Amino acid sequence: MALGRAFSVAVTGIDGVLVEIEADVGRGLPGVHVVGLPDTALQESRDRVRAAVSNSGQDWPVSKVVLALSPATLPKMGSVYDLAMACAVLGAARVVPAEPLLSTVLLGELALDGRVRSVRGILPAVLAARRADRHRVIVPTDSLAEAGLVSGIEVRGAAHLREVVEWLRGRGDLATPECVADPGGDDHADLADVVGQAEARWAVEVAAAGAHHLMLTGPPGVGKTMLAGRLPGLLPPLTEEQSLEVTAVHSVAGTLTPERPLVTSAPFVAPHHTSSVASLVGGGSGLARPGAVSRAHHGVLFLDECAEMSVRVLEALRTPLEDGEVRIARRAGVARYPARFQLVLAANPCPCAAPRAVACVCPPAARRRYLGKLSGPLLDRVDLRLGLQADAGGLLADGPGESSAAVRTRVADARSAARDRWRDHGWNTNAEVPGSALRQRFRLSREALAPVERALRRGAITARGADRILRVAWTLADLQGAVVPEVDCVVSAMSFREQVSLGSAGVGA
Repeated sequence: MALGRAFSVAVTGIDGVLVEIEADVGRGLPGVHVVGLPDTALQESRDRVRAAVSNSGQDWPVSKVVLALSPATLPKMGSVYDLAMACAVLGAARVVPAEPLLSTVLLGELALDGRVRSVRGILPAVLAARRADRHRVIVPTDSLAEAGLVSGIEVRGAAHLREVVEWLRGRGDLATPECVADPGGDDHADLADVVGQAEARWAVEVAAAGAHHLMLTGPPGVGKTMLAGRLPGLLPPLTEEQSLEVTAVHSVAGTLTPERPLVTSAPFVAPHHTSSVASLVGGGSGLARPGAVSRAHHGVLFLDECAEMSVRVLEALRTPLEDGEVRIARRAGVARYPARFQLVLAANPCPCAAPRAVACVCPPAARRRYLGKLSGPLLDRVDLRLGLQADAGGLLADGPGESSAAVRTRVADARSAARDRWRDHGWNTNAEVPGSALRQRFRLSREALAPVERALRRGAITARGADRILRVAWTLADLQGAVVPEVDCVVSAMSFREQVSLGSAGVGA
């Protein structure tokens, strides 16, 4: 009886767990048996691995082969274990030495001819290997740039199983990652392209400065989509920690490319209005895959024509908006994905979407029902609400409006002020500050709070709405360079919540 060992990683959400693969080549009828809670794709690895080893010029043991994946209680899914399983069998058959396998993590799917194919989740898997104190990791050549983003561990790339076998024997070398080039430049559309809409441009700037959620309503063609698409260009670049976190999500989702393996700027995700709950928050068989809210982590999630979306889809946003995280329970376990994004909603005021309110043919009940899909609890989590109208004066302006670069400078200054203020408490933006802190440790003056108190007494806003007004007031103060929000900042913040009355017949007017 001969025993071989190799290591791979099981990725759950964006976290990885080291998996030990033991191969036992012993007496019995020829066959391959995989144990350790494998799924269907992993069960099929038996035939892929055996064909890949044979087509790489190596002999497959003519006896019973048992492959055990540990921890045995952890569900194993996918084809990421193929390369490690093949090397474990070759180690048990004494084709390759056992010592290099003990400190190496092997990731990759095998083709029948022995080629090593890329798999999802390479980045979180390499991070898990580093946390487990492994010295090196071998990944598919196509994923070498992505794996090379992780420092503190030796990364090698292989295009074929034959290359790995020769390297383990000490007769060859494997590829190493090159430095990831910064793509540079600003590939976001410029805010100067938006004609007129000065108030809406200001709302977008406030949203960018404080990481606030935003809703735009108005007839078609007034610039709602253009404004939303230019919000990412106003946000600061991601920090190194944020960049790796966002890249890990996109790695699991399979949206990274070899040309741009690292996400350095705020992502912009705009799902179609017919999207399902699973596509928005995550889902799928086995362990759930990340949805649009997680792919928009540290970026912008834009829901155009949100009034056309299903009520179940919209209500599924409430928990991620509060927690900044998605937890999806499945039979195979619970997948956790980060989802701290800026939500931008855009909608027409009514089903007919007439360019002018006086031309609307929808009865009042139809108008209320159209935007009634957006429940009060969901809208209460949206800090800025703005109704847009066609701006004919913008066409007669003497040149383009302010560029994204100029606005981005003010946004960066405002975010820097907020970060310096909240750093000791663990918050980075005004939108992250809990209401209890705003009401106690950072309580405003009685004069500044008076408008909010009057609105609360007459039932115009909720307690959550009051907290969000205070957050926006702090952002307005940061943009003005003020140390503490005064009454004018609070009144301006309240006006953003009162501009759109969804229950009225003239919504958006």
